[in-house]
Amino acid sequence: MVQRTRRQFLQESVYAAAALSAAPMFSGVSQAQSTSANDKLLCAVIGCNGRGGGHISAYAGRKDCEIAYIVDIDEKVGQTCCDGVEKKTGRRPKWVKDMRKVFDDKSVHFVSTATPNHWHALCGVWAMQAGKDAFIEKPISHDIPEGTALVAAAKKYGRICQVGTQCRSNPAVQEAVKFMAAGGIGRVDFARGLCYKRRRSIGALGDYPIPAEADFDLWSGPAPYTTPKLTRPRFHYDWHWQRLYGNGDSGNQGPHQTDIARWGLGLNRHPNSVIAYGGRLGYQTERKDPKYIDAGDTANTEIAVYDYGDKCMVFETRGLSVDNSADEEINKLFGKPTANKIGVIFYGTEGVLVQREYTHCVAFDRQGNVIKEFKGGGDHYGNFLQAVRSRKAESLNSDAFQGHLSAALAHLANISYYLGEKNHVSVGQAKAVLERIKSRDDNIATLNRTVQHFKDNGVDLEKTPMSMGPLLKFEPDKEVFTNSAEANQILHRQYRAPFICPTADKV
Repeated sequence: MVQRTRRQFLQESVYAAAALSAAPMFSGVSQAQSTSANDKLLCAVIGCNGRGGGHISAYAGRKDCEIAYIVDIDEKVGQTCCDGVEKKTGRRPKWVKDMRKVFDDKSVHFVSTATPNHWHALCGVWAMQAGKDAFIEKPISHDIPEGTALVAAAKKYGRICQVGTQCRSNPAVQEAVKFMAAGGIGRVDFARGLCYKRRRSIGALGDYPIPAEADFDLWSGPAPYTTPKLTRPRFHYDWHWQRLYGNGDSGNQGPHQTDIARWGLGLNRHPNSVIAYGGRLGYQTERKDPKYIDAGDTANTEIAVYDYGDKCMVFETRGLSVDNSADEEINKLFGKPTANKIGVIFYGTEGVLVQREYTHCVAFDRQGNVIKEFKGGGDHYGNFLQAVRSRKAESLNSDAFQGHLSAALAHLANISYYLGEKNHVSVGQAKAVLERIKSRDDNIATLNRTVQHFKDNGVDLEKTPMSMGPLLKFEPDKEVFTNSAEANQILHRQYRAPFICPTADKV
């Protein structure tokens, strides 16, 4: 299959339509301009819990930036962050609850957002419409059309948009990708991403009070406003495992590994098809209560197979105990059989290359001997700020387009899984399906390893079977499924006014 270049993709897809769309929703949009090295960039950090702390530390530690605003729907959290910035820099940012106040301030050069996933795209589009550059955490979107809209917005308004897949700025991974492109392990047409990472139950499904300090209306934003109560015990972070807000580890950890896998394989487009299987299993066994219902509704174990025609990717997510949960080959490649394994394996005709950590990759020959190692971390925020000053979007290591393609992989897998959630299959039935699926992986070996993972964690697959999603065929340029009207119906979510993210032709 002929590979399409990034420029061809942008010119021939729906993104090009954005050039004819309507004016931005915010008044007084500033024009793109270069900023000299002596000028201080003013920024707003939006969303301060969790990953947001990393954003604050990155900008507060620089002399060429000033955090002008801290935006958080929880005043207690926001003011605490303001205290920290003031202590470190001697300058106190202004706390605001509503990000739209930042977009109206013409003095702010850029925003850096680490909100929950369901806010990422709308925050980024609003920012760019208001003339701000944007650093957006992964996944860049909550669904595929949102990612397309962000690409269109960056293009239309000439904004700099970086995605928080920081491995793209790490010399270890950059050099490893160059090594493979030069034939270091021969021809490479298959990569496996791993997220073997323990995720315990987030608590029983039920009605829990909203924290008094939180503005739940603003927190919900584009998502449905459920009730004055939560369905999970802990307000912060555990939204990752509820599909109204998060995308499970497929969209949480996955965009790091699938991004590297796609990069190393030289794939700058969507896959031709996807199939996913797995389940949210094992928590009943841990609680010794077969009726226990965990508050999460995303898979804790999910396998996705992506076909690109001449190349293939597989992403494996495991949330139960991962001690001794991989086969001997994977344990040897990662060098740590009883620990979490977060990384990517590239399979070449002359060897294997493994990303063991964000800043460490190792290449092996066909006999298993180490032939080269790659180490080193980079400055992803620095890469973004350099582009903000130069106005050269092409200098970004992880722009909106790349972020969109990698986030889309999570969305595609989750759609297959959600459609098959009630399609409970035996191991034999799963094997029968996977034997017919085109893949450069040994699909049955991967399934057997997954089944063993469940068994090692006490899961009886006869009592609580896996779910098997359908094989969905996808048209990369049009970004639609070609064999499932049902899949197309859930390709894009419904929004709650006024928090409506425009489509690419209307940004």
